[in-house]
Amino acid sequence: MNKAQFVELVQKSGSYKTKIEAETAIKAFTEAVTAALVARKEVSLVGFGNFAATLQKGKSGTVPGTNKTYTTEDKMVPKFKPGKGLKDSVAGAE
Repeated sequence: MNKAQFVELVQKSGSYKTKIEAETAIKAFTEAVTAALVARKEVSLVGFGNFAATLQKGKSGTVPGTNKTYTTEDKMVPKFKPGKGLKDSVAGAE
């Protein structure tokens, strides 16, 4: 599903009158979640899931077929853990 199709789905699901209203709602949601994760806060939506920023440890390894090694830095990454309601809905869908 691309963005335009998703905007149409949100418009129908949320009873928005125009696609612009639906797109504004999507943009507000994504910006709010992004701002919370940048501030290292967790966003919990009961029944849907949790968004959190977690530390991903750096790794080191070798490039296959060569003797070159690499090392990555520690970094913060976004994580999503689905809630029971979302898991049950997806598992029941065919």
